[in-house]
Amino acid sequence: MAGTLTESTRRKLSPWFRRGPLATLRDEMSELFEPIWGDEGDGWGTRMLAPPIDLSETDAAIQARLDLPGVDPKEIDIQVSGNQLTIAGERKEEKEEKGELYHRIERRCGRFSRSVSLPCSVDEDKIDATYRDGVLNITLPKTAEAKAKKITVKV
Repeated sequence: MAGTLTESTRRKLSPWFRRGPLATLRDEMSELFEPIWGDEGDGWGTRMLAPPIDLSETDAAIQARLDLPGVDPKEIDIQVSGNQLTIAGERKEEKEEKGELYHRIERRCGRFSRSVSLPCSVDEDKIDATYRDGVLNITLPKTAEAKAKKITVKV
């Protein structure tokens, strides 16, 4: 058999006494949770319980983008409290059709929630949220105090 050994295979081949009991325990726990969290931490747990978020900033606003495919926009709850942005919602379970035999079920459903700290204060009355093609875009305009002020240097 040609090729290289995967990290998991190498761990199983090396004797436990050469690596120490804590390393062995850590590896065993990783193998236990791998089916839930997936390789590289991008499995069901991180995608649905805490969907990934992109947070960017301009002079005027903070922009948040989340991929929420299959989520009904009516099921999305957005809240801002101080400098904390929280997005929560639910992807509903699709009903099984009679006569359909599933071989794999990997698409998850259920509730999710994600909270992030905002880098500055925002004008809560002017927040705008749009949902298109499974992507949630939230625009959070900065307050006047939070906007960057340009200072010119006198010569």
